[in-house]
Amino acid sequence: MRALTPVRLGVNVDHVATVRQARRAQEPDPVAAAVLAILGGADGITIHLREDRRHIQDRDLFVLRETVTSRLNLEMSVAEEIVAIALKARPDEATLVPERRQELTTEGGLDVIAHEAAIRAVVHRLKEAGIAVSLFIDPEPAQVDAACRVGAEAIELQTASYSEAKTASVQIAELDKLRQAARLAAERGLRVHMGHGLNYSNVIPIVQIPEVEELNIGHSIVSRAVLVGMERAVREMKDTIVRYRHGL
Repeated sequence: MRALTPVRLGVNVDHVATVRQARRAQEPDPVAAAVLAILGGADGITIHLREDRRHIQDRDLFVLRETVTSRLNLEMSVAEEIVAIALKARPDEATLVPERRQELTTEGGLDVIAHEAAIRAVVHRLKEAGIAVSLFIDPEPAQVDAACRVGAEAIELQTASYSEAKTASVQIAELDKLRQAARLAAERGLRVHMGHGLNYSNVIPIVQIPEVEELNIGHSIVSRAVLVGMERAVREMKDTIVRYRHGL
């Protein structure tokens, strides 16, 4: 059996900013949280600059760009205002996601098929600026193929349907969809990332999918960090990923 490649952990610090914005205060600082996450073993930092600026603010993005020396992943919509900011900030990677003002968090994947022309144009602009592009999509073969057509270099398969499954049988079915989509994406030459709703327990079967190269996890880590601190919370997640990736 061939050895599996390591899985990168991107820590999403949006919820640190959510706490700050609840009081319109100066703390907690998502930049400080990012530094501690990296000290805890994170391979990169993920943030979502939403159009309504409900958590991450423009300044956070630009300060993080100067601070994060590993990998900065910007989740973003295809709105022109956000695209212009991304082109100015130059994150290492941009992950295009759907966005609705009414949602609490991102619900479902980007419908690449329905918006193929618009997404292709944004992908092209970002890549021209030297920014790697990933698309946050549902684990559906047609969406994987569409991601390939528009020129994405990677996909992030949404794991919410798996993470939020109410029964074991539904969870197993959703996990199988993720496995099949990951296999297809790799065959198409796309790098495979996953994220949304992953925690210290349900991440275990995910890291055992051979094609997975990166996980982006926020809420579970930040929730744990409230109790034990960011460094320890990240270290525990990273240790879990490494241990179960290699069957230790």
